[in-house]
Amino acid sequence: MRPPVGLTPARQGLAGLLLAALLASPPLRHWLEVTMWRHMLLQFPLWLLAGALLAATLAPRVRHALAACNAHGIAGLVGLGVVLAVLMVPRVLDLALRDAGIEAAKCAALLLAGALLRLSWRPAGLVVQAFFLGMQLPMMVVVGQLYIDSPLRLCNAYLRDDQERLGRWLIALAALLAVAWLAHAAWLLVRRDAAATPPVQREPL
Repeated sequence: MRPPVGLTPARQGLAGLLLAALLASPPLRHWLEVTMWRHMLLQFPLWLLAGALLAATLAPRVRHALAACNAHGIAGLVGLGVVLAVLMVPRVLDLALRDAGIEAAKCAALLLAGALLRLSWRPAGLVVQAFFLGMQLPMMVVVGQLYIDSPLRLCNAYLRDDQERLGRWLIALAALLAVAWLAHAAWLLVRRDAAATPPVQREPL
């Protein structure tokens, strides 16, 4: 992931810290968690963003040490996938709403996942990115379809209508992410081919 334009690492870290503090505040946390779709599709990405911003403050020595254990971003993206898979389980959402310890663990896991995403996405390259998305996006579609088709409430804290709405949004988000990545990949490949093509030499008249 590229750092936001015009933000130094210190400013990015401060922005991440402020965002994390804001997300942890009871009024905003309650507003985000009062509906199932906001809980998963707004709160989760915002915590990931906070973690990605905080990762900018890592010292170069720490980054180098992590990179040695994260060749081609594989380990980081696997960790990210595990975190997202666990947090999509309806029982986990229920427990996070009831238990402050599980809520704190959820937020810490999302912060870590956001940092892993930032440290792993660019080193992964298009091939590993495609493999990761090829695993993650179909899982989102399957979970979304399960939320839509289930005759029962999978989360006791949320109504079935809210569950169905989340399912539709998950499927739509998976499709949107797939299209966005394919467009980005095509743009990178076109740029790479253009840079590799030598300029045409015109013969003097």
